[in-house]
Amino acid sequence: MTDKAPDIRVLVVGAGPTGLLLAAELAQAGVPTTLVERRHTESSLTRAFAVHARTLEVLDARGTADELVAGGAPLDRVRVFGAAELDLARLPTRFPFVLVTPQYETERVLRERAEAVGVEIRTGTELVSLRQDADGVEAELRGRDGTVRTERTSYLVGADGVHSTVRRAVGLPFVGRSSVMSSVVLADVRLAEPPAEVLTANGTGNGFAFVVPFGDGWYRVITWYRHRQLPDDAPVTLEEVREDTRRVLGTDYGMHDARWLSRFHNDERQTPHYRQGRVLLAGDAAHTHSPAGGQGMNTGLQDAFNLGWKLAATVQGRADDALLDSYEAERHPVGQRVVRMTGALIRLVVLRPPPLRAVRGLAGRTVLRVGPVADKVAGALSGIAIRYPAGPGGHPSAGARAPDLPLSGAGGVSRLYEALRTGRFVLLTADPSEAAALDGRVVDAVDVHAVADSRATVVPPLILVRPDAHIAWATDEPDRGHRRRELTAALDHWCEAPDRYATRE
Repeated sequence: MTDKAPDIRVLVVGAGPTGLLLAAELAQAGVPTTLVERRHTESSLTRAFAVHARTLEVLDARGTADELVAGGAPLDRVRVFGAAELDLARLPTRFPFVLVTPQYETERVLRERAEAVGVEIRTGTELVSLRQDADGVEAELRGRDGTVRTERTSYLVGADGVHSTVRRAVGLPFVGRSSVMSSVVLADVRLAEPPAEVLTANGTGNGFAFVVPFGDGWYRVITWYRHRQLPDDAPVTLEEVREDTRRVLGTDYGMHDARWLSRFHNDERQTPHYRQGRVLLAGDAAHTHSPAGGQGMNTGLQDAFNLGWKLAATVQGRADDALLDSYEAERHPVGQRVVRMTGALIRLVVLRPPPLRAVRGLAGRTVLRVGPVADKVAGALSGIAIRYPAGPGGHPSAGARAPDLPLSGAGGVSRLYEALRTGRFVLLTADPSEAAALDGRVVDAVDVHAVADSRATVVPPLILVRPDAHIAWATDEPDRGHRRRELTAALDHWCEAPDRYATRE
C-alpha cells in the first residue's frame, strides 16, 4: 500500500478497437484516461472485416455507426455450408446485416472519437511490467527512446491482444487448445474476375476458402489447407493463396496485387477471470477463438462497452466493487459461448468424410428454412440475442438488449439510441405526463424520456436502460407510487452507491 497519488486515473494498454472504444467510454464519462500502444504508427491491419448488428448498435449509441456503414459493404444474407443461407434482413434492428469493412476503418472511426473526447494516446509506448496494491497499479512503461519510467494508475486494463503482457503479468492462464484450423492465411487482394456472390465460402475435408469484398475494389481472402501447417512466421506468397483458393472454390478469380499477406495460428482459449484486483482484461487478451462467424473484434468491442461505464462509476466513487465485478459475471459467459460456437462452426466447415458434408449441407438448408430457428441463429451470430442476468426486480426483459424504441422527440432525440449518446442511464416511460413528473426528480446520472405512441409499441410502464443499451430494470406495476419505490431500489443498485444517492426535489 502507498499514499502516492496516481499519475493516471485509468491506463488502457493496447490501441486496437477494444482499447480505443474503452478509453473513449471512460473519457466521455469524465475519467482522465491514457491509452498506450507499442506501435509507432496507426494500424494498417485488416485481420477483422465483419462488424455485426449488435456492434453497430453499440456504435450507434455513441453516434459513430452511420459513418462506418457509409464506407462499408452491408451483407444481409450469409451463405453457409454450400446452399444453406442465413437471412439477416429479419433482424429487429436498424442494422439488419453484417457490415464488411477493413479493421483499419473501424479503428479510424474509434480513434477519432477517442481523440475528440480527450483520451491521451501514446504510441511507441510499451508496458514492460506492472505491480499492484490495494490502492492502485504501478506500471513500467518503455517509451520511444527506450527509457523506462514508472507511472501509477488507479486501474489498468489490458486490451493488448492474444499475447497480452498484462495477462501474463498478473499470472492469469489462457486455458484452451489449438483450433482444428491452424496456420490460417489472410490476404487482401484485387480480383480480375470477382465472384457473383457478395460472400463466397466453402469448406472441404482438406481445405477452406473465403472471399468477401471491402467495397473499395479490394477483397479479403482467407484460406486454410490441412496438409500445409506452417509456423506463424513462415512467409506467405500470393501463389499459395491462389492455389488454396482454386483447390476449394475451383478458381482464384484472377487474384493479383496483394497489399497484405499474413499467416496466424488459431487457438480456442479463454482466461478464467477478467479481473485481478485493479487490473482487468478485455478483448483478445481475455479470449481468442476460431475466425468462423467473424466474432473476435465484435466480442472485444462489446466487452469494452460493458466495462466502460462500470469502471468510470467505480473510479468516480459512484459505485462499489460489486458493479465492477459484474463485468466478469456478464461478459465471461458470453466469451465462453463464442469460443464454443466458433469452434463448433469451424469443425463443421472442415468435416472430412464426403457423406457427412452432404448431411451437413442438407441439415443446414432444412434448419434455416424454419423461421424461429433461423432467427435464433441470426440472433446469436449478430449479437442481438446477447442478454445478461436480470438483476433486481427480475422482470422478464431485464438483462436483454434494449430495442431502439421511438421517443417523443423531447430534447431533440427521436429514438432510444440517440438518447444513449450522452453515456448516461435512460429512464423510459410509456406515459408522457409521468416523464414530466420524473424529470429532475431522479439522480443526475439518468435522463428521462417518454416512448412515442406507446399504444402501438407495447412496453412496460417504466424501463431503466443502462449506458451499454441493455435493460437494467423494468416494471409492469400499474400503481405509480409502487413503481416509484421499485425505481428507487433499481437506481440504488445500478446508478449510485446507496449512501451517495439522493433524489432532487
